[in-house]
Amino acid sequence: MSDDKVVSLGSKKKEREQKEHEHNHEHENHDELVYCSFCKRPNTQVIKMIQGPGVNICSECVMIALQYLILQDRVPSAEAQQILNAFWGKAR
Repeated sequence: MSDDKVVSLGSKKKEREQKEHEHNHEHENHDELVYCSFCKRPNTQVIKMIQGPGVNICSECVMIALQYLILQDRVPSAEAQQILNAFWGKAR
């Protein structure tokens, strides 16, 4: 599993500990599956997976949620684009 495939949200200390753990167990982590809490797809079947405290969401479910919010006029399109840019790592 590549480092950018699963993005973990958490404290810098947790990220540092995770990187050390990944470095020590590099080959084992390639086989680790992470499942989306919404659609139940594994990280091997989606573009990206975001891990939060006790919950995961895949890029496809994020897109569905954003589309819903845009259609319901709950998030302005410009704001939604900023969220998408941040998610995909695109600089403005």
